[in-house]
Amino acid sequence: MTNQSTRREMLKGGLALAGLSVFGVPEWALPALAQSETLVPFTDLPENMNLTPSADRRILDIRKIDGPFTPKDQFFTTQHYGHPEVDLATFRLKVSGLVERPKSLSLEELRKMGRAELVAGFECSGNRRPLQGLSGNGRWTGVPLKTVLDSAGVKASAREFVFFGADHGEEEIEWRTQKFKLEQQFGRSLPREKAMSSEPFLAYALNSEPLTRHQGSPLRLIVPGWYGVANVKWLSQIHVQEDQYLGKFQARWYRTLKGEMIDGEMKWKETAVTHMQLKSFIARVTREGDRHKVLGVVLNDGTPLKSVEVRVDDGPWQTATMDPSTSGKYSWKLFTYVWNGATSGEHTLVSRVTDVNGKVQPTAEDLENKKSFLEDNSQQPRKVMIS
Repeated sequence: MTNQSTRREMLKGGLALAGLSVFGVPEWALPALAQSETLVPFTDLPENMNLTPSADRRILDIRKIDGPFTPKDQFFTTQHYGHPEVDLATFRLKVSGLVERPKSLSLEELRKMGRAELVAGFECSGNRRPLQGLSGNGRWTGVPLKTVLDSAGVKASAREFVFFGADHGEEEIEWRTQKFKLEQQFGRSLPREKAMSSEPFLAYALNSEPLTRHQGSPLRLIVPGWYGVANVKWLSQIHVQEDQYLGKFQARWYRTLKGEMIDGEMKWKETAVTHMQLKSFIARVTREGDRHKVLGVVLNDGTPLKSVEVRVDDGPWQTATMDPSTSGKYSWKLFTYVWNGATSGEHTLVSRVTDVNGKVQPTAEDLENKKSFLEDNSQQPRKVMIS
């Protein structure tokens, strides 16, 4: 279930995967900083940031990315209702609603349904500049969602699949002139076509280790290619229904408002936050002697890529080199660019990615009619000072 692409397939896509860098190692090798290699600070990012004020609020320090998988203790954490403690001994995943055989499955019963692995990276839809640390990439172990749904026998009338977490909180619901305070679980839904596909995944391990409480233990949903909000943590129930699910985090939050000029008139469209938009960003710049290297990250919905490019100041776009260890369909993609001839002073670097369908990562100006901070996939200029 890892959906790995071969090296030959990547080459056909127009990405250069090999070649030696000026450092004497393959450009796609991403080790931790060597003794002779130093980090060039971003001047637009404070050096003394506290990215982990607590275990339940962690942001990945993108400057420390050194391989395809984000270490478990560095994977970003975010939530709306806190981090519940779920007893593994009494845990049951309920499958209810429009199914022939309702289920109440222990973690051990889920394990017996078959073990599979999925490499998937994702970001929070609110992952914004300058940090970009609400992102990560992991090797998830678990069972395909379809396996569980097939065992329950989904009825033909089922249209919406709702995933509830064990996390809950009090919400105020306004209906016309009335307001109600209700206890609600966190919930998100998938349409039948997506839920019954081979891709959604119920994960109980990350990078070959059991999920921690902060990562959604004992079970979480992974929807590869979608923003983090779809990947419901502390998964406790799957409810299958015919009607549209209108929970807070489905129907009221996580919406994007965009304007488009049609026949000389601005038309506004509200869309749900679902699959990830095409995005790249520069994570760090390093120096070894008078040589500089740029490392960056690409995230998207799994559409194959055509190219990734880097530009220095107002110079031409230059092709970056992709890391073949991150070539899986839903893995994040790491890239490097060797920056030769860097001169003293402040410089601006920016990356952009293009997929095989010709879609190009937009600039901030391209998104000026997007009235939401969610789904910000614009090109992000980074500033560095070369001494």
